[in-house]
Amino acid sequence: MNNILKRTLLPSLMAASLAGVTLVPAKPAAADDQVLRDVGIGAVTNVVTGAVRGHGSVLGNAAKGGVTGAAVNGANGLRSHHHRRSRNLGQDIGVGAGASALTGAVTGDGKHTVGNAIDGAAVGGAIHLLTNHK
Repeated sequence: MNNILKRTLLPSLMAASLAGVTLVPAKPAAADDQVLRDVGIGAVTNVVTGAVRGHGSVLGNAAKGGVTGAAVNGANGLRSHHHRRSRNLGQDIGVGAGASALTGAVTGDGKHTVGNAIDGAAVGGAIHLLTNHK
């Protein structure tokens, strides 16, 4: 009985979920028009924090900071237009820490997860300080 259910139910479920994913209209990208500014702030901040910590190459830290800056920008892009101008410090720091830790794990720098999270939190804080209410 179990095999019969698997053979009849699973293909239907897979087809329905695939159709739901591909036919539902996609929401526009969440990043706003200031994404390059935030990528630049993230890259510079992460290069500085990497140098202070004595970890990573300049290019690697800049790339990780750029990705983190884009993630912070994207998280704020999910908010309404009115609330984008008043950024949330906790959200910026949290998204920065998470994005940097994840980027470090993907790029093979998983040994330094806490340090990557600290670098990302610094990026999120810097973006918040430099761009809040602008």
